[in-house]
Amino acid sequence: MQVKSSLSRGARASSALALPLAATGVVFGDIGTSPLYALRACFSDVSGMNVDALSVLGILSLIFWSLLLVISVKYVGIVLRADNNGEGGVLALTTRLLNEQPLLRPAVVGTLGLIGCALFYGDGVITPAVTVLGALEGVSIAAPAFERAVLPLSIIALLWLFTLQRRGSGAIGRLFGPLMLVWFVVLAILGIRSIAAQPDVLAAVNPFYAFAFFAEHSTVAFAVFGAVFLTVTGGEALYSDLGHFGRRPIAIAWFLLVWPSLLLNYFGQGALLLTSPQAIANPFYMLAPEWALVPLVVLATAASIIASQAVISGVFAITQQCQRLGYIPRVRILHSSAAAIGQVYVPSVNWLVCAATIGLALGFGSSARIAHAYGVGVSCTMLIDTVLIIILLWGTATRSARVQVFILCGVLVVDTAFVISNLGKVPTGGWFPIVFGLAVFGLMKTWQEGRVIVTEQIRREERQAVGFLEKLEREPPLRAAGVVVFPTSNPYGIPRTLMRNVKMNAVLHEHTIIFTLTTERVPRVRESERVKVETLAPGLYRVIARAGFMESPAVPNILWAAREWLPCHIEDAVYFLGRDDIVVGSPRGMARWRKKLFVFLARNSEYAAASFGIPTSRVVQVGGQVQI
Repeated sequence: MQVKSSLSRGARASSALALPLAATGVVFGDIGTSPLYALRACFSDVSGMNVDALSVLGILSLIFWSLLLVISVKYVGIVLRADNNGEGGVLALTTRLLNEQPLLRPAVVGTLGLIGCALFYGDGVITPAVTVLGALEGVSIAAPAFERAVLPLSIIALLWLFTLQRRGSGAIGRLFGPLMLVWFVVLAILGIRSIAAQPDVLAAVNPFYAFAFFAEHSTVAFAVFGAVFLTVTGGEALYSDLGHFGRRPIAIAWFLLVWPSLLLNYFGQGALLLTSPQAIANPFYMLAPEWALVPLVVLATAASIIASQAVISGVFAITQQCQRLGYIPRVRILHSSAAAIGQVYVPSVNWLVCAATIGLALGFGSSARIAHAYGVGVSCTMLIDTVLIIILLWGTATRSARVQVFILCGVLVVDTAFVISNLGKVPTGGWFPIVFGLAVFGLMKTWQEGRVIVTEQIRREERQAVGFLEKLEREPPLRAAGVVVFPTSNPYGIPRTLMRNVKMNAVLHEHTIIFTLTTERVPRVRESERVKVETLAPGLYRVIARAGFMESPAVPNILWAAREWLPCHIEDAVYFLGRDDIVVGSPRGMARWRKKLFVFLARNSEYAAASFGIPTSRVVQVGGQVQI
């Protein structure tokens, strides 16, 4: 018994260490690679900034307190607790807010959530470009003759990265934790070596230096503050990846490894600048001894790819959520893991993001220039997180919630300052995430509103169940052998495909199932609450299934789970799907160009049978026309 207990404790300890290690590999890749370019950007991106003691200590003080307030207090301390059934991210927070506080204006809250999603897509484009370029720029330090090879090598690395996505993150996920553990240990060691030579740099922990910096450099302080924001840009990733690991492993990894390593490295770079101001050309790589440059470039490149992988995986996950909630057209989503539902691959989105990322790298040419674009969109997303979490906590009467709201109001000032300071980057590159985010937001709003118009048009033509059943009773049609399923989004009426079948063929199949799949504003639905079966008439059934916005259940599997309430052979079912031709005709509703965009998206969306997991060999299409 004693041995068994000891083994049990050992297994629990191993598991307790495994989750924080995994979180280190996936969650902290973005924020963990910021030392490659962040401190350099604080000086090189702002004209008139000299590398002197007051400036170095002031900027380090801003970095220290930004990491403390925004990441440690806001995200790890407060926001990570605001999960939606274990899931995190701006979309999960939005849906929880709409569920718990229905008196709020759904349009306003929903719009904030969509803006956050759109800006997150922009982050998915910028992060791979800035991190991979920032890592490979170390080649020019180790071998100046190869400086011109940095951009071509970066393009090759990005192509390889996006090609790798089809294998799924599970295949390379086992490498993430150990590699990032080595990365953060190396960050700490490099920082400690430099701090030991110039320990005076630790004085920057005193917030006096931050205030003194603002007083001394009042004209450029806000521009520098925008560059300081680069040190906290991975905050949203902590929240988005909450569902993979839970709050506790993320918090353990942050406080015990990631935060100390980042601070040591930033302060180490600052110590180097105090003794060698010319090291501002690339303070991160100049921390390392000459013999370690090549291994450091290799390690930094691996870390940057991991950081990019985490953000790209987040883009795939948010695409799945948006599709389930009806914000984007149907796209092909492949599950790369049978165990982890969040591990998905979206081919079309992958190659669109790849093209945009490579175009961004070619257009800007260096990580320092892309850093101008990196910050505007992410700062707005993080501000939206703060606003939404304050609204969520505002309706809670507990003392703890009031204290958190008070703290967040202070953080809100910091977040707002970050947004304002980043607006100065708009002319030099910050326009990119704004334009990109507006384009994605416009696409999502067009699709959402277009779907509402089409659904209303279709439902006007669909009969209520009572009238249809009365007609069946008065004029019973012929019965054909077999099992047929008529999917519809309307859980109350009779689908047009069924009415057309009865009208044109004058037959009703022996077992006819009207199937509706509704997406709930929760990540996952319990099995006991998933399916409801109702008998409308002899041989006519209505099945209403519920799924969370993180799920993509296959219709045949749902019907198989409901077979005990359906007296027929589900495996032999044939599916009648409507394939409506949408045309622009009515002058009412959306602008004509938006209607044309909606029609284009509808005609190029993924086939419904593939989205619902229906075998194409068992599909019968019933066509029609809808005018919008």
